[in-house]
Amino acid sequence: MKLSESVKPVSYLKSHTAEVLRDVAQNRRVMVITQHGEAKAVLQDIASYEQTRESLAMLKMLALSSNSLQAGRSKTVKQAFSDIRKAIREQDV
Repeated sequence: MKLSESVKPVSYLKSHTAEVLRDVAQNRRVMVITQHGEAKAVLQDIASYEQTRESLAMLKMLALSSNSLQAGRSKTVKQAFSDIRKAIREQDV
């Protein structure tokens, strides 16, 4: 579906709130809400919103990992496990 077909003024949302919420939730639609002809907000179902947030979090982790690798802040798996074992031994003492 084209986003341009889902642009509605805030007055439409006010008068058709239940219908809009049902449509957005059931069809996983995104609706752009305008005020005075300008886009002001996006209405999205909660499942899509949560999925978007999770995707953004994953992308952020990937970017941070890439930055760490480029900066030389990494170690081999063998070294990581060795460090973990050492930390555990030190706790036991």
